[in-house]
Amino acid sequence: MSSADLTGDDLALWQWIWQEEEAIGDRLRAIDHLVDVNQAKVLQGFAKARISGEHMFGSTGYGYDDRGREQLDVLYAAVFGGQDALVSPQLVSGTHALCVALFALLRPGHRLLYASGAPYDTLWPVIGLRDGGAGSLLEFGVDCSVVDLLPDGGIDTGRVEGHLRDHPETTVVAVQRSPGYAWRRGLSVGEIGDLTRAVKAIRPGIRVMVDNCYGEFTEGMEPPEVGVDLTVGSLIKNPGGGLATTGGYLVGTEECVAAAANRLTAPGIGRECGASESHRLLYQGLFLAPRTVGEALKGSLFAAAVLGSCGIECAPRVDEPRTDVVLRMRLGSAERLLRFCQAIQSASPIDAHVRPEAASLPGYAHPVVMAAGTFIQGASIELSADGPLREPYIGYLQGGLTYAHVKWAVAQAVHSLGWRGTTLPNRGT
Repeated sequence: MSSADLTGDDLALWQWIWQEEEAIGDRLRAIDHLVDVNQAKVLQGFAKARISGEHMFGSTGYGYDDRGREQLDVLYAAVFGGQDALVSPQLVSGTHALCVALFALLRPGHRLLYASGAPYDTLWPVIGLRDGGAGSLLEFGVDCSVVDLLPDGGIDTGRVEGHLRDHPETTVVAVQRSPGYAWRRGLSVGEIGDLTRAVKAIRPGIRVMVDNCYGEFTEGMEPPEVGVDLTVGSLIKNPGGGLATTGGYLVGTEECVAAAANRLTAPGIGRECGASESHRLLYQGLFLAPRTVGEALKGSLFAAAVLGSCGIECAPRVDEPRTDVVLRMRLGSAERLLRFCQAIQSASPIDAHVRPEAASLPGYAHPVVMAAGTFIQGASIELSADGPLREPYIGYLQGGLTYAHVKWAVAQAVHSLGWRGTTLPNRGT
């Protein structure tokens, strides 16, 4: 179909979309180049791990001698540049994977330092910052300190170094790569590498852990390649490529991954158990991940361009680097946040007829509105929009299996909020 095949409202909509993306053509091509680099890295990982058809099949019961599971770990280690990896559908979320990592690395009397400001909301109960600390690190005698980021959003390495000198009981420095529900930029792998080198210059035995959620394949390197001890993420975000139905991963040193395996199952069992009926979607999802992430990055870029032209402050802006697939939008009111999310939901393939409203969710301190008409429940690599109903009412747009879907959905949201007058057709928003 060409533009000549379109008429009326459809033609007006697509002409506007195509006009908006002309201005970002060079940046879109740069994302294509990034995809090329990361796709080659993934293919080289498949070759190094000697993946074959037999690895697609799963196991039952205890899952002893599950070659598909074992080689999936080898593959992730190769792709992400770590010594070892633990990839498992038994990790039910990114928060669960991070919890496993923290309890694997920390012991009573130790201190955890978050070097990227306060962590994401769902980690507060894990650490003991909220909900009384039942079953948390705090209850087990582990304290936590937070170093805020610099005004420009960078890591305050000087304050981190000072903290380590003043608190020798600090054994883990954690970094959250994506901002979560905070108005700041994402952190680059280069910045994380600089912090890691500075930390280990003071105390070589300290462990650096990175929450890599939303950041995989948005750059040409991953945290293990710059010396990070343990990198953690969710399979229903970037690395699952839109196909993984559940699961999480940990990549890092052999010692740290082994400790995490003992926390996931039990000491003495570690990674020797863990059945899955099939591994194919995890392998195929990782193969598709660079392209899928590229589509989401293009969508984020397009949304920043369009919303910016409507006077909506976005982070990152069009001219800023992208180190995760999340676009933060300062919408300014609860009504705008709700309407934006409702418009995204109406342009989704699943449950387009559903009207999302704010509600209390486990792990969150404020009511949250979530638009996610996704094939896999909660899959943030698919297009979704959400945000807590608290000032300054920031909305978060992430994912998108196809760039075309993001363009269409953003156009509907812009029109729904009246930011472009009445020149665009109303598609039921």
